[in-house]
Amino acid sequence: MKIIITGATGMVGKGAMLECLESQEVEEVLVVSRRSVGVDHPKLKELLVEDFFNLTQIKEELTGYDACFFSLGVSSMGKTEEEYAKITYELTLNFANTLLPLNPSMTFIYVSGKGTDESEQGSMMWANVKGRTENELSRLGFKAFYRFRPGYIHPEKGIVSPIRTYRFFHALFKPIYPMLRKNTKSLTDTTRIGQAVIQLVKGGYEKEIIDPVDINSLAAR
Repeated sequence: MKIIITGATGMVGKGAMLECLESQEVEEVLVVSRRSVGVDHPKLKELLVEDFFNLTQIKEELTGYDACFFSLGVSSMGKTEEEYAKITYELTLNFANTLLPLNPSMTFIYVSGKGTDESEQGSMMWANVKGRTENELSRLGFKAFYRFRPGYIHPEKGIVSPIRTYRFFHALFKPIYPMLRKNTKSLTDTTRIGQAVIQLVKGGYEKEIIDPVDINSLAAR
């Protein structure tokens, strides 16, 4: 299989990228990013893009892929709804609408968040925008579409979150995470997220909304 990954300079996207590169099931990984991930691997291709709203000139390089793992995103903190929606909704839909005609048999996996409100009528702005994004992606007509809604994600294999607050919690949980990993189903990590992506593309899943329990179940296949 050949997979496109966005957000690979972030914690979740990098986790998926590393697992895909290690997997014998994956033939090629194309990272689409504003900056290099700094990884050299024979299966890895990088496509550096300055403007995700202007993809016309790179369409040919986005053709021939089986799946896209879309983990590009920003925090809603300090942003108006318009500012947050421009990246979370408009940019995501522009990328998805570019990919679909080029890859009509594509599986699209969108990294959303725990607490996302698909009713779009909740009290939290970010949850409504994420819900609107999920709903629109679901209607586009991909071969398969999945919404990842993880909660706490622990970084593994040397991955470090670019967000200082997250790094604090990761350091706090690090000594006890092996125990939590074994006994707490509602937590997951970057390794299992990547493994779940591979299993979803390979064999699908009975649910569209993928929570931490589903992620861990898929990774264990």
